[in-house]
Amino acid sequence: MLALAASGTAEGLWLRAERQVSGRGRQGRAWVSPIGNLSASTIVRLRSSDPAAATLALVAAVAVEEAVGVYLPHGTGAMLKWPNDLLVDGAKISGILLERAGDAVVIGIGVNLAHHPDGLDRPTTSLAALGVTPDAAEFAETLAEGFARWLARWRGEGLSPVRQRWLERAHPVGTALTAALPDGSAVQGLFQGLDADGALILRLADGSSRVIHAADVFLI
Repeated sequence: MLALAASGTAEGLWLRAERQVSGRGRQGRAWVSPIGNLSASTIVRLRSSDPAAATLALVAAVAVEEAVGVYLPHGTGAMLKWPNDLLVDGAKISGILLERAGDAVVIGIGVNLAHHPDGLDRPTTSLAALGVTPDAAEFAETLAEGFARWLARWRGEGLSPVRQRWLERAHPVGTALTAALPDGSAVQGLFQGLDADGALILRLADGSSRVIHAADVFLI
């Protein structure tokens, strides 16, 4: 997809793999993607009037949450965690990775439909574990439709409606979080929302607020 983006491929193309043997997660982590799960990527061509490219992570997150919600059994709780993880009953069910190629952003999305990995540093789940296993191709169509709709709002109305939707589907204000920063340090605080640019705001123990633009975030 990065090669296609560099060659001028138009926005809107989706590529879905039945299986990946060397999938990548955030910060170079391995991403397991057996047959039956969703492994898909799309291209967005940036325009000068668009919001910041990094906020496409929030666009993707709300689209994934909406698509997963179509298939969740009644009464099952899904929740977004900054910047773009979707948790179901506290366990991770999806992952999103953005990569830039010139004026294009390739957005990779993985969703645990039929399988989920064990032995990670956080709990994981799949739709199959919740009693439903949608066809990956059908799920991809649902996701692509929702993503196109949210992308149009992001482009036409700005980040605000996407940010609002994200907050409506996220853990409540006051949730205790740990943010593992790129430099290896960690910050603990209470979730205080997102700033106007989509960055995470934590209220620290001394009452001050800290804005975080990049981190792995864990619920405490």
